[in-house]
Amino acid sequence: MRFGHFDDQTREYVITTPHTPAPWINYLGSERFFSLVSHLGGGYSFYRDARMRRLTRYRYNNIPADVGGRYFFVNDSGDVWTPTWLPVKADLDHFETRHGLGYTRITGERGGLRVSQLHFVPLGEDAEVARVTVTNTSDVAKSPTLFSFVEFALWNANDDQTNYQRNLSVAEVEVEQDGPYGSAIYHRTEYRERRDHYAVHAVNARAAGFDTDRDTFLGAWNGLGEAAVPRAGASAGSVASGWYPIGSHGLPTPLAPGDSTTYTFVLGYLENPVDAKWADEAHQVVAKQGAHALLGRFATTEQTDAAFEALRAHWTGLLSTYSVRSTDDKLDRMVNVWNQYQCMVTFNMSRSASYFETGIGRGMGFRDSNQDLLGFVHLVPERARERILDIAATQFPDGSAYHQYQPLTKRGNNDVGSGFNDDPLWLIAGVAAYLKETGDVSILDEQVAFDSDDALAQSLFEHLSRSFRFTVDHRGPHGLPLIGRADWNDCLNLNCFSTEPGESFQTTENQSGGAAESLFIAAQFVLYGEEYAQIAERRGSADVAASARADVEAMRTAVLEHGWDGRWFLRAYDFFGTPIGTDAHDEGKIWLEPQGFAVMAGIGVDEGEGRTPAAVGSATPSLAATALDSVRELLATDHGMVLQYPAYTTYRIELGEVSTYPPGYKENGGIFCHNNPWVIIGETVLGRGERAFDYYRRITPAYREGISEVHRQEPYVYAQMIAGKQAVRHGEAKNSWLTGTAAWNFVAVSQHLLGVRPGWDGLVVDPQIGPDVPEFTVRRVIRGATYQITVHNSGVPGSRAVLRVDGVPIEGNEVPYAPAGAVVRVTAVL
Repeated sequence: MRFGHFDDQTREYVITTPHTPAPWINYLGSERFFSLVSHLGGGYSFYRDARMRRLTRYRYNNIPADVGGRYFFVNDSGDVWTPTWLPVKADLDHFETRHGLGYTRITGERGGLRVSQLHFVPLGEDAEVARVTVTNTSDVAKSPTLFSFVEFALWNANDDQTNYQRNLSVAEVEVEQDGPYGSAIYHRTEYRERRDHYAVHAVNARAAGFDTDRDTFLGAWNGLGEAAVPRAGASAGSVASGWYPIGSHGLPTPLAPGDSTTYTFVLGYLENPVDAKWADEAHQVVAKQGAHALLGRFATTEQTDAAFEALRAHWTGLLSTYSVRSTDDKLDRMVNVWNQYQCMVTFNMSRSASYFETGIGRGMGFRDSNQDLLGFVHLVPERARERILDIAATQFPDGSAYHQYQPLTKRGNNDVGSGFNDDPLWLIAGVAAYLKETGDVSILDEQVAFDSDDALAQSLFEHLSRSFRFTVDHRGPHGLPLIGRADWNDCLNLNCFSTEPGESFQTTENQSGGAAESLFIAAQFVLYGEEYAQIAERRGSADVAASARADVEAMRTAVLEHGWDGRWFLRAYDFFGTPIGTDAHDEGKIWLEPQGFAVMAGIGVDEGEGRTPAAVGSATPSLAATALDSVRELLATDHGMVLQYPAYTTYRIELGEVSTYPPGYKENGGIFCHNNPWVIIGETVLGRGERAFDYYRRITPAYREGISEVHRQEPYVYAQMIAGKQAVRHGEAKNSWLTGTAAWNFVAVSQHLLGVRPGWDGLVVDPQIGPDVPEFTVRRVIRGATYQITVHNSGVPGSRAVLRVDGVPIEGNEVPYAPAGAVVRVTAVL
């Protein structure tokens, strides 16, 4: 079942009914001001930090779902409705939502009146703009009244939802009916004291009336669907004083048959210097010069339209760096548009604010942000550079790191702390990706603080060295890395032993004296340890590189000697030294993460069952092939590969949170889409492109669109999790948008299936996609040069491409980087 369709020409997903299985959302903004908007107008806005600078209020876990957002009520001669369907829920003659790149357009029509609202955050502005067009499609004159509605949050989103004894007495607003560019409502709660910022909700016309008090606007005991002011047909002129501040403008809009009227509404964030907060000596009137300047930039429809076109051009430019043209339209739309778009959203949000993350509990993740960088570094390399330096500054001098940091302050989050022992190695991954993309080795000499303390600053390369040494210095009895609080799998808590209900597995004090080791971190170390050695070698530190490679080889040996279970790699050793992820156990026999990451790192690729190099042409499969064959047998489903199997059916105190979920959900046997790409990449390492592409299609949303009633989440972006084969609702997705799946699946498809990836000295062309895509062309812009790559693909397992560059055959698969401005034509045949 579908609830809409892709419009590839306009790069939009078109939703044709309000009745989707869940709210399907979009993100507006890509700089400092952001909004979440659902296909029904729900969501909220914030400036930089969803916790500390929340402009509008949204209630998670609400009944009914997704009530609270930006709404426009229509009173058409007593017929009250909303073009977003919610919150009034009056039947519409026509409904359509188009989610595009950084904008959403919602259109509703009823009784001969059409209202179309276009929402976007203009480039360079700290504001959400809504262009609202009201059209009379009937053959009689109409005189509808339009009422806008936003509910202001009191800035700190956590305090806003908890500290009512204070908050219900502090709200303040100012109203400017006859402003220089129309009517405006200013939200200034706490501005009289320590805050230097305020919000504005304005329209580029003189409104006939306004409301700023929620209770007045709604009426006693009413919800938004029964709001009193729209039903009365006229604004009440209420002024909030404490209680619940809102912004609403009332606009009578007379229309002859066929006529339209367009308004521009602006929801903006403004700051004033502390010594210039007030327009009067009595400190009673907010200084509004910044707001007036903002509103002046959107005073006319022409200005608004120009800003929208600039936004569209911006996205066209961003997405021109990597594109593919093939016979598979689903592949093309995911690679060219939606996957890269989602990567940019995860760059902006990390895991902080979605319909599954409230923006209150989590900031920017150290691990998350480094992984996200893999998917956006080609789009905004200069911002990737800045992000790397921000992340590195939250590292501790011993090489470990805060697990999260707050985007507003860029300081580590003490509430979560550190101790996730995979974190340091992700910094190496992010920096290596940046260096390959840009060639900018100067970043390695940047002086970067430790723990945000400039007095402790060292070069970024020193940060990488301490990341590397942290793992070397924290190994257990098998020579494998100690896991700490957890590794990539936050729910594998082998030192926790929690018995207290509600206690956080990630922050409770760990027991000391254990020797819990992680095979995942071991594989991670082998993969990124070699990247570190490459960086050191290219800096002229041959001795450092040689030492690093010796440590990497020792880790590889430890994995082969202590991490192989017979048909797959172990997952870990627990606190007591007992293997996890072994065929000897009834539950949790095999785990996905170490299988994929070990093969990505090349572990077991050349070794057979006897742990000796597999003979060339031998019928004996390599350990890597054996492991991935076991994945196919035990973990693969039609909806993706489950994280581990069989799922745990009881709480295992020695394993932690992973065993708290019902079987088949989240880390306990769910399909964690984030790590499926590791197996996809692993299959390409083995030359099994057909199997890799099959796995790719199982979790990629465009291929799942036809089962949207099962999948439930948006069919244009990845979800973090799909319920596994032991779950009651196998195939149902959760936690869409903000997931490392976006970056990793883009890496998998662009760099390994399509096979075009940055190398240290050139662009690697090594496609492995199987026979279903026999021919395709990739356009890749890197370091200022453009590469046009045409691939003729037989799909024969194990075959590798033979390259011609500008008609000349070359050895190997790495096309040397060309000067900026060059156009390089590559033909690959396999």
